[in-house]
Amino acid sequence: MSGKIFNVGIVGYGLSAKVFHIPFIAETPQFKLYSIVQRSPKEGNSAPNDYPDIKHYTQYQDLVADPNVDLIVVGTPPDNHFELTKAALENGKHVLTEKPFVPTSAEADKLIAIAKENNRLLCVYQNRRWDNDFLTVKHLISSGSLGRIFEFNTYFERYRPAFPVNWKGNMTIAQGVSALHDLGTHLIDQAYTLFGMPLSVHGRSMSQRNAKNDFETPDSITAELTYPNALLVHVRISVMSAEVVQPRFWVRGTKGSFQKWGLDPQEGQLVGGMKTSDPAFGWDDPKNLKLTLVGEDGVPKAADAPILEPATYKAFYADLAKALESGKEEDIPVKATQARDVLQLLEAVIESAKTGKDITFA
Repeated sequence: MSGKIFNVGIVGYGLSAKVFHIPFIAETPQFKLYSIVQRSPKEGNSAPNDYPDIKHYTQYQDLVADPNVDLIVVGTPPDNHFELTKAALENGKHVLTEKPFVPTSAEADKLIAIAKENNRLLCVYQNRRWDNDFLTVKHLISSGSLGRIFEFNTYFERYRPAFPVNWKGNMTIAQGVSALHDLGTHLIDQAYTLFGMPLSVHGRSMSQRNAKNDFETPDSITAELTYPNALLVHVRISVMSAEVVQPRFWVRGTKGSFQKWGLDPQEGQLVGGMKTSDPAFGWDDPKNLKLTLVGEDGVPKAADAPILEPATYKAFYADLAKALESGKEEDIPVKATQARDVLQLLEAVIESAKTGKDITFA
């Protein structure tokens, strides 16, 4: 360890900053919350009131010009991620950009080049790689417990028939918004983390609320990613899933299967006010996990699912701190090139949905 404390500046003071970044910055010894950019503080939502002992700006240009800032977290709506990330890198700052990274893979390539030109580290906040249910899936696959995986089903389903009234309801795929970028980024990133780039992608993009295909503001997505060895990955996002408990994973292999219901608890716990230091933080309910293994007699039988100690999103920030200490791109927990690949897959989903054809990758 270098012993250096890195000053962190955050652009934006919404859910991203309050729930997904500030609590973990506070728990990471190498980081210090130095400044927040909030364009229009107001009563009940004021970064200066909540954090009176740090610097505050109303314009991002002032933050990127501050020589004391080491790392900038971009936590704004995705349509300005490119502008903010570019400005931070060109002013000599390391950058952590919220997902979705940027609206297009072409913009991602430009930022990757700018980061290299300025010798800065660029990371993307794909925090659901540290969901405990996903880490359980990763453990079961890597250990061989399920045998050769031939089907991987991943879901983000909810029952929300009402249209969103926040900024997400007024923005399109071209601006990096919609179910595809908001939720599909997580699901496809997890599949990419496990299996890499597929051979082909087939997609469907719909508005279930309006009962029609929708290529600009879809609320629901279905995608099939085809891999070698007859592996199929199915991605399903829905806003009209009327279930008491929603499915999350169903992984099927030649030696067993694993099912998980309900979302990883971290987001709900954080929104509900739980501290990251709480002993219950990140722990899932074992009853939501179902493991089936083929016995020596060749008959599938119920088995105890592994209960892993949650790494939580604290592990992401710990890894990011190590990357800044080393200054090495290979230490970045979520590399910008990986986020670029995921954006290419999202683009393939929409292209396939529009044309009705598979989109292939070399």
